[in-house]
Amino acid sequence: MKYLSVLMAFLFLSSTTQAQELNKETQQIDHEAKQANPQWPSFGMDYSNQRHFPSNQINTSNVQNLGKAWEFRTGVKSSFQTTPIVSDGVMYVSLPFNHVIALDAKTGKQLWRYQHQRRADWKMCCGPANRGVAVAHGKVFMGTVDARLIALDAKTGQLIWDINVVEDSGLTEGQDTLNKDDPNSNAKISGGTGVGIAMAPIVFQNKVIVGITGVGYGLHIDNPREDAPLGAVIGVTGRYGRPGFLAAFDIHDGSRIWQFDTIPEQGWEGIFTPTTQDGISLNRDIQHEKATVNQYRDSARYGGGSAWSTPAIDTKSGILFFGTGNPSPQMNDVSRPGDNLYTVSLVALDANTGKLKWHYQQVPHDVWGYDLASPPMLFDLKMANKSIPAVAEAGKTGWLYVHDRSNGKLLLKSEAFVPQKNMFAKATFEGIILYPGILGGANWSPASVDSKQQLAFVAGIHAPIKYTLHEAAAHDGKSSLRYTSSEPADEPRWGLLSAIQLADGKIRWQQKTEQPLMGGVLSTAGGLVFVGEGNGQFNAFQSDTGQLLWQDKLEYGVNAPPISYQIEGKQYIAVAVGGNAILGYKQGDLIVVYELK
Repeated sequence: MKYLSVLMAFLFLSSTTQAQELNKETQQIDHEAKQANPQWPSFGMDYSNQRHFPSNQINTSNVQNLGKAWEFRTGVKSSFQTTPIVSDGVMYVSLPFNHVIALDAKTGKQLWRYQHQRRADWKMCCGPANRGVAVAHGKVFMGTVDARLIALDAKTGQLIWDINVVEDSGLTEGQDTLNKDDPNSNAKISGGTGVGIAMAPIVFQNKVIVGITGVGYGLHIDNPREDAPLGAVIGVTGRYGRPGFLAAFDIHDGSRIWQFDTIPEQGWEGIFTPTTQDGISLNRDIQHEKATVNQYRDSARYGGGSAWSTPAIDTKSGILFFGTGNPSPQMNDVSRPGDNLYTVSLVALDANTGKLKWHYQQVPHDVWGYDLASPPMLFDLKMANKSIPAVAEAGKTGWLYVHDRSNGKLLLKSEAFVPQKNMFAKATFEGIILYPGILGGANWSPASVDSKQQLAFVAGIHAPIKYTLHEAAAHDGKSSLRYTSSEPADEPRWGLLSAIQLADGKIRWQQKTEQPLMGGVLSTAGGLVFVGEGNGQFNAFQSDTGQLLWQDKLEYGVNAPPISYQIEGKQYIAVAVGGNAILGYKQGDLIVVYELK
């Protein structure tokens, strides 16, 4: 009995210690974000993904005195999409092609560099860009373009472990499918369906969480001019890709803890809804889709549903929120009747088990490329004298969607933050102009929330798309081939930075920019909103009025999300400056940090 009592006491102490350690892990990111010298310890600043910095040292009255504290050239010139992570005075930056550097966040001095060696036989689906790392418990975690998850020593950059998140990249479309007379059959391709990892991971308790991308990417046709936007995206009929997923891995050894597949094996066809959940017609031929279900019972094997954006996590409830990508094949629905669950959805999971809590599908049976690319944000919504725990996502459709966190109920949909025309129209042989198109609305650019002002700030895109249906003899000369293309229309393009009132979804103010906005937004307690442009402009606006207060001109496109951090009582603003290939913005290799002069 004495031995049993001692054993039970030991087990109790052990489990209590383990629970305390897990709780400590959970609190680490939030603590670093709220301490006296707040830093930027996670992709979205903290688990809420609000990207709102709590310091007001740099504010509306002194922002005009902002000047460069330091610059760092990485030596890798390519699309730069990363969110720098700042923890314990060190800035960790993932570079294109998954190299990583650690810098002294006060001086810019390089502390170490990790050179990534890609799998030799792996074809990149979606370009070399990476959106950031996660830093926790003495490790730096990163997902890679060749679908690996690695852990580095945070002090030295030495590799600790390296796992394959998937073993093969799956089937992809090929130009050989097209007729030799088709001009796209000989065009340069910049990407296609495959598997990679673009998102910055997030660490929660003992798990590092990340998802795969590219599983419904479509053929991306390069423009012959480097400074021009993407030529076209092609969705070819066929069985390409695989299901996407979000998965959690043990921080100590990389072993898989859980996996949520974005395409369920059973029930992927859904209820064949003719409209969006808020009642807009999707122009579907429901009768034809139902008639072909048995012919395409294996659609789920190729279903798509990439996980592009870093999740937000409600640490009190343990619920995780993330967005899913479009179905596969992209824009071509011949072989995928039904709603194509859980694509183009905001998904809520139990963060400890990966079990589904709820989902909200913004666009069932998507054929436009309206994937949920921008990260979700958590905040308390003040509505009708109540405070409701809410989650919001800025859609490619051009609306901000706000939901009840507990059950997914749509609380409100904002006014359109970009122009809209021919929404949910079907492709035609003549070509139809629609917007927003495949670029969005809001693309992967993170939005920001100032919960005190109850304002969301969204970087938007106005880029009219010509949406065309093609039919011709296939390469075998016997069968007929049908595919859909989205390509830039010969119409003006621009960007829109919008402040959206969360209480009623109305737009308080907008600022029109010369070029479509791609990169992301930072808001601060100093009443400021920072955003970059593809022409090299880096801007600070007054958050309650939209007035431009400060601007700097840089040599490359500013197309990564800005951050802020504080060291020894001084606030800094930082941004990666390296352009964007898809939109034709000048690419570079610069990290710029600002301070008050």
